[in-house]
Amino acid sequence: MPGHPEQPERLRAIERLLGAEDWLGWERRPSPAAGRAELELAHTPRHVTMIREVSEAGGGAIDSETWDGPASYRAAAHAAGGAAALARALLAGEARAGFSVARPPGHHAEPQLAMGFCLFNSIAVAAATAIAELGAARVLILDWDVHHGNGTEAIFRDRDDVLLITIQQEGIWPGTGLAGDVGTGAGEGFTVNIPVPQGSGHDVFLSLVDRVVAPVAGEFGPDLILVSAGYDAHRDDPLAGLALESEDFGQMAVEVRELGARLDAPVGAVLEGGYSPPALADSVAATMRALGGEGAPLTAPETAVADEAAERVARYWPSTA
Repeated sequence: MPGHPEQPERLRAIERLLGAEDWLGWERRPSPAAGRAELELAHTPRHVTMIREVSEAGGGAIDSETWDGPASYRAAAHAAGGAAALARALLAGEARAGFSVARPPGHHAEPQLAMGFCLFNSIAVAAATAIAELGAARVLILDWDVHHGNGTEAIFRDRDDVLLITIQQEGIWPGTGLAGDVGTGAGEGFTVNIPVPQGSGHDVFLSLVDRVVAPVAGEFGPDLILVSAGYDAHRDDPLAGLALESEDFGQMAVEVRELGARLDAPVGAVLEGGYSPPALADSVAATMRALGGEGAPLTAPETAVADEAAERVARYWPSTA
């Protein structure tokens, strides 16, 4: 739809920048389409059918901001399939890191609800596939998109084999992701929501990776680390109010790469938001450079946001105390 933030130019900007740099030496692979069985690891059969039927009928509005066009089912199935293929390659030992770059994003899609530009939850399909089919016992999902990954939380909220740590700007759409939301039943404690104040940037995010993400991951012991890599926390993004720079995403990726090395867990990133195409492209490239081995870990600064989050999380994960 003309003027919509989730537009083809997002991927074109990434492709132009990476193409000019020979894709940083990375191997490029096509994203296969996820079949119904894969999609239904994260979504209800009714939801999958609905998205397909709306596309086949020529498209239509799911809500005021989420559209299902004639090619949307195919695009979303390929985005989910690419994320699942990434998990397969990583767990097969074909690489230690990878990045699935596709659109539309996915982390807002709930089991039976499309919303927030998202039709299928690609990272949830990847995590569920890793456990159901690829021999992984535990998967960590780190979501650093500026908006809360409500769909991923809804899909895994009662499970203890997927640990979701999500860092998002407080008080903005979709209005979920409160610090007290920790999962339910067997999944209590396996959802870690960390809302951060408007204007938060480098210091807050790096301190959270150091004080919360790394120790909790060490206790959890994942076989695979997946990153919901949204870039709308960039200071140039038009949809929110955080203050990260492109290089800050790269530094977070360095820290996650080193975490994966310590835990012997491969790391895969899956593209989510990011609606300033130049900032998005720069941030994706910075992330890929870091996952590919560039950059060194830093000593994280101390912040009150991280100290408070670590204290809350210590109820379930004592290593943060």
